[in-house]
Amino acid sequence: MSSERARPVKPRLTVLSGPSGVGKDAVIEAIRARASSSIWLSVSMTTRPKRDYETDHQHYHFVDRHTFEREARLGNMLEWAEFAGNLYGTPRSAVDQHLALGVPVLLKIDLQGARQVKAAMPEAQFVFLAPPSVEELRRRLVGRGTEDEETIAARLTHADEELAAQGEFDVVVVNDAIERAADELIGLLGSHPISLGREAVH
Repeated sequence: MSSERARPVKPRLTVLSGPSGVGKDAVIEAIRARASSSIWLSVSMTTRPKRDYETDHQHYHFVDRHTFEREARLGNMLEWAEFAGNLYGTPRSAVDQHLALGVPVLLKIDLQGARQVKAAMPEAQFVFLAPPSVEELRRRLVGRGTEDEETIAARLTHADEELAAQGEFDVVVVNDAIERAADELIGLLGSHPISLGREAVH
């Protein structure tokens, strides 16, 4: 084997995005279940109140609006946006620190955030998780049974916009079966199975 081929692959940030209902969380859980090495799952910062079951620095970094806006103003956020009156974003320092230590980083985020990350860190790998068909995505969204018709209609419209953006991503992984999609994502993250920490992202 040549020295070029033997050289270890430099870890990088992998951004996972896709429409609501496509199964991003389920695929990540499937990856977690077959872990054998390690990857760091990025933890977002938010100004929303902490819920009873949540742990600071594990589910989110909970901060006040002044702190968040200062970090954004200083350019310390890979991406950020406001939803329902609360700010959400990805601190860049922790991502950079883990990559410097040789640890691949996985960031699950929406399309708007993915576009911001691409502008800030174009060397990252961008993966779009797609449904096997638009009809199947609609079935999954409606089948949840947890939202009213107006909310479902809004999610379907947003999903159509996200599906139209698949060409902006480096790789499209079709979630026709959770375990198969997880295997494909493991291959994209590195040559060995990975284990995710307990951190959660928005």
